[in-house]
Amino acid sequence: MANPRIPYRLSSERPRLPPLEGKRILVHLVVNVEHWQFDQPMPRTIITPPHGRETAPDVPNFSWADYGMRAGLPRIIKLFQERGLPASTSFNAGVVDAYPQASEAMLRAGWEFIGHGMHQKASNHVEGGEAAVIGAAVEKIARFTGKRPTGWLSPGLRETVQTPELLVRNGVDHVFDWVVDDLPSWMTTREGPLLAVPYNVEINDSIIYAVEKHATGEMARRLEATLRLFEQEVAENPRVLAIGLHPHLIGVPHRFHELVAMLDLLQRSPDVIFTTGPAIRDWYAAAEPHG
Repeated sequence: MANPRIPYRLSSERPRLPPLEGKRILVHLVVNVEHWQFDQPMPRTIITPPHGRETAPDVPNFSWADYGMRAGLPRIIKLFQERGLPASTSFNAGVVDAYPQASEAMLRAGWEFIGHGMHQKASNHVEGGEAAVIGAAVEKIARFTGKRPTGWLSPGLRETVQTPELLVRNGVDHVFDWVVDDLPSWMTTREGPLLAVPYNVEINDSIIYAVEKHATGEMARRLEATLRLFEQEVAENPRVLAIGLHPHLIGVPHRFHELVAMLDLLQRSPDVIFTTGPAIRDWYAAAEPHG
């Protein structure tokens, strides 16, 4: 098959699934909270160095991300708390040490912690090998939160050929790297079942504003178009709508109003329920069990 992990099938031919608590558009707010290491090359940049020569430390590009951890993240936490919305953090485990106050704030807010490696690196899975990185990240999050993370989003959504097996060995049962459908899909691994839960690479502030470099407003425009289509399609089957957010992008003053507007739009829809990865996993596994 073209995809060695997820058997191909047309979305239009999938079995009919029940709503979740009476709602058929399952919105998952995912805030990517990352540790960019000061003495390492930055995983993404906004300012090109003079004459194209990279330097470390990269003060302007490090500061771009560091602003999000200092000023952008508190805005997001406060907004979600005021509206009573559940959320997840795609969480570099190194944030526990680098940004302890931020880590505690998200824990107090009740966010779901998704494994996201140890640090945000330009190249992934290199610190002692991929197995060691995944194991260390899962254990560090478990010690900090008191609960082992069951979801995983690889840095940059990048995997190796053995990543799914390593995740299952470490107690992960759902992963967000495989953005192949608007509904979850069971994956094939040699270690047992793993569920691919929808994430989004196009309703994602990193893609829209850091990679494609659109003007403010593009993310809300895409979200509205997606929501309108989903509101039609849920007559046939529910949809999962994941929204990828980064504090240094959506949390800046000139874009924050866009996040507010997106939440307004979603909360006005009678089809929408805000939820998290484990709730989506449980809903889907009950409706279409593995095997």
